[in-house]
Amino acid sequence: MSHTELVGVRATRYITPLREGGSLPGLMEADDLGTYVVKFVGAGQGRKVLVAEVICARLAEVLGLPVPRLVTVELHPALAVTEPDFEVQALLKASAGTNLGVDFLPGSLDFDPATFTIDPQLAGRVLWFDALIGNVDRSWRNPNLLSWHARPYLIDHGAALTFHHNWAGAASWDTRAYDATDHVMLGFQPDLADADAELTPQVTDEAIQAAVAAVPEPWLIGEEGFDTPERIREAYVVRLTHRLAARESWLSGVLDAAAQAPPRPERRPAATRGGKGL
Repeated sequence: MSHTELVGVRATRYITPLREGGSLPGLMEADDLGTYVVKFVGAGQGRKVLVAEVICARLAEVLGLPVPRLVTVELHPALAVTEPDFEVQALLKASAGTNLGVDFLPGSLDFDPATFTIDPQLAGRVLWFDALIGNVDRSWRNPNLLSWHARPYLIDHGAALTFHHNWAGAASWDTRAYDATDHVMLGFQPDLADADAELTPQVTDEAIQAAVAAVPEPWLIGEEGFDTPERIREAYVVRLTHRLAARESWLSGVLDAAAQAPPRPERRPAATRGGKGL
């Protein structure tokens, strides 16, 4: 295994479905004695969501942004036999092979912007990162953040890198403006100038290539318009490299949104995720 690849585990037990969102992830145990939130390759949202999760999480790690550890989870269809829920059984059967596991964070809390605080430096880095990857899914209503041991963790990046849903027009994504008007970090006085100065040099060609290289090959096979998985990897590298180079085309709009940021909502008590962890 190269240093870019995700660690691989084998699923040993399906614990429970997590019925949030449309993909029906499940909590599973694995042969390394770990517990993971598994996002299935056979889910209706498709494998491109998993590709985006891996690339974005690896880039977040390079930038020092906290994300749960990712692994690949090999799933044998025999695990579906004992599942009484027909929907879950069908999903497990359709997901035989390589899936994505997200480290379970027991006792974590949903990040509530009215309850938790984030310092301006981290807020700026998260907002800058989301603008780079085009993440449309970190709003006040759905922050996609967890608080664990008093530290925020970024989760759920499947809605980023939207260019891969239309490769024919993917180049237009490079300069696309980022709509930050509803971003959860706006209420924390994000220091975008500091984030841009600090993070831009860290998104090197090597960092992008390593993030893309971490995507399991089975998720790249059979993509229309590409004859090999390596050609698809090259296409991801090109888009992200060009997106970074064109940051003046999207950063100004994010700076304007930050300057006009609304006040944070009123404080209210935090709520646990019932031990789900993700």
